[in-house]
Amino acid sequence: MSPRRKRWVAIVVALAGMASAVAIWPTVGTVALLLDLGGWTAFPRPIVPVRAAATSSERITVPTRYGPVVARIDRPAGGANRTLVVLPGVHAAGLDEPRLTRLSTRLAGAGINVVSVPLPDLRAFRIVGRSTDEAEDVTAWIAANRSLAPNGRVSLAGVSFAGGLALVAAGRPSLAGHLDTVVSLGGHGDLGQVLDYLCTGRLPDGTVRAPHDYSVAVVALAAVPHLVPPTEAAGLARGIVLFLEASADESPDRTGTQRQLAEAVHLRDAMPVRSQQIMNWVLDRDVASLGAAIRPFIAELAKDPALSPERSPATTVPVFLLQGQNDSVIPPSETPRLAKYLETHGTPSIRWLLTPVLSHVGIDTSVSVSDWWRLVRFWRDLEDAIGE
Repeated sequence: MSPRRKRWVAIVVALAGMASAVAIWPTVGTVALLLDLGGWTAFPRPIVPVRAAATSSERITVPTRYGPVVARIDRPAGGANRTLVVLPGVHAAGLDEPRLTRLSTRLAGAGINVVSVPLPDLRAFRIVGRSTDEAEDVTAWIAANRSLAPNGRVSLAGVSFAGGLALVAAGRPSLAGHLDTVVSLGGHGDLGQVLDYLCTGRLPDGTVRAPHDYSVAVVALAAVPHLVPPTEAAGLARGIVLFLEASADESPDRTGTQRQLAEAVHLRDAMPVRSQQIMNWVLDRDVASLGAAIRPFIAELAKDPALSPERSPATTVPVFLLQGQNDSVIPPSETPRLAKYLETHGTPSIRWLLTPVLSHVGIDTSVSVSDWWRLVRFWRDLEDAIGE
């Protein structure tokens, strides 16, 4: 038996042993769910004796104050009384994004109605207050629709930057009495603090961690009006969007990546000098130079309270905050500080966990048994809260 296989046998045996002290089957089910969410099909998944139930899926249109938004509802075959609204993060693929599909169908297979709602501006790589309004509108509409939410209440989860926006929306009066739980997966508390990290790589404790180049490019797109004259803004923005679309391409042959990068280079070559310089930093993934150019405009980019839970009224329903402890998109310092803010501003229950099992949105299986067990316990409590 290989060392890796021996390690996983030890992990599964240890988790099963720990689970025997509590409710064995639900806990084993949580282990299976987490492995499935991570896309883990090899050993040890085959020896965990829980499989997801069959599900059905349909696309729907949800009205908002800015116009309709396309969503998808995944239902377990036997039906469910629990409903979870999921807001994915910054990604152009929307409902076709593979990780979102895996998340929504697997959670539905665990016995939950899951309504996935990619917000239009996040799909276009824009983090703006309008998305928070849309998160509020879609959640209220789904909670009021008894075919989607049979008991008139939902839980709300946001991923990455949508995690922070979900928390802001959850604190608004229109959702009072309509929420059970709010979940932020890799989300933020204060957008300004996140932007400062992305521009400098510095964490609040003084340590330095290289930020993710994709996220710095997203911030650069928002900063375009501050970086170049108005006559250059549209061209530079188009070039950055092409880079972001190429970076997000998950097709097997990545043909779209090469085409979009080639188009971005072609645009770059025709740009005026200042735009060309910024586009070079984007294409070269030079986060230091790009961050230094953006940093003077952080206050302006983050000034809207609708973008930051820590600048908005706190929700009065239980909150779960889960983040990878080595996250390079949103600094892990956001989670404990956000938990403290919510605690001191009226949120009745806050559970939070920083874990090495998670990257920003992925799952790393090569960690200790104790780290896995902490995540399993956290997720088990989260499942219980959604189901109450």
